[in-house]
Amino acid sequence: MQYNKLPHSSLEVSQIALGTMTFGEQNTEQDAFSQLDYALERGINFIDTAEMYPVPPKAQSQGLTETYIGNWLKQSGKREKVILATKVAGPRSVPYIRDNMRLDWRNIHQAIDDSLQRLQTDYVDLYQIHWPQRQTNCFGQLNYPYPDQQQEVTLVETLEALAELVRAGKVRYIGVSNETPWGVMSLLKLAEKHELPRIVSIQNPYNLLNRSFEVGLSEISHFEGVQLLAYSPLAFGCLSGKYLDGAKPTGARCSLYERFVRYFTPQGIAATQAYVSLAREHGLDPAQMALAFVNQRPFVASNIIGATSLTQLKSNIDSLDITLSPELLDGLQAIGIQYSNPCP
Repeated sequence: MQYNKLPHSSLEVSQIALGTMTFGEQNTEQDAFSQLDYALERGINFIDTAEMYPVPPKAQSQGLTETYIGNWLKQSGKREKVILATKVAGPRSVPYIRDNMRLDWRNIHQAIDDSLQRLQTDYVDLYQIHWPQRQTNCFGQLNYPYPDQQQEVTLVETLEALAELVRAGKVRYIGVSNETPWGVMSLLKLAEKHELPRIVSIQNPYNLLNRSFEVGLSEISHFEGVQLLAYSPLAFGCLSGKYLDGAKPTGARCSLYERFVRYFTPQGIAATQAYVSLAREHGLDPAQMALAFVNQRPFVASNIIGATSLTQLKSNIDSLDITLSPELLDGLQAIGIQYSNPCP
């Protein structure tokens, strides 16, 4: 396993991270324990979760993912062996978590205390804003209608609330998720101006069907040292090829939940077919090729994989053993040009 030090921090995260959003929905607590045990055996030290997990989010299951991880940490006694990351939910879509959800002092302090209780730990290593307070184009929508007025909580208020968590020892470092270039640079400038904690990471989607991070955000990663924790590296599993030709494998996420349609556009399906065919031409598993591509991007600090079985988890981790040849990289580039960001 390779480990990468997040700039402006002391955190050394494994190249592969264990994503956990299926814990409590597609995975039982025993499944979760087995995945966590196996991940650590393979050298993974970075575990990513969120207060709103599992996904799809539901009022009756919210918090189960953190609870499962907390029970595992208590039973295994391995808290000091892992870098634990979680997230505070933003103001939209999940009102059942807290009344009047905002990224203000009250919500952030209540969120971390609730997460720490579920996780059965005194601190988290990385605390991330799951999505921005403001209404913004997080998911690559074309012709996005920006509102004339934004919500009342400012970025500096959010940073000040997070700073108190760092001072209290509940959080070691802070990061963002589903953020834009404007948001990242604004947070960096405000942190410097007001002597507040600097964000050390950004967790955004990144995969062969969605390379929008390379436009704008990768430059910030390069010059400002805010590296990517890449989520959805297999595009909800689409890049494995298992959904091609209209297939709906039993138990697969996109078979179970109709909401996951982002990567099923006509261009997305055509691009997926091209990537799967290229992998097979080179004798590679399509999913492992797609993961290897993410693993080897210079701005990626850790590739957050999720799995619903140990077999799938093993195969995903084994992507570390694959080095993409110049010929294969040329083929990926050609497809990327032909189908330029089909699912941003």
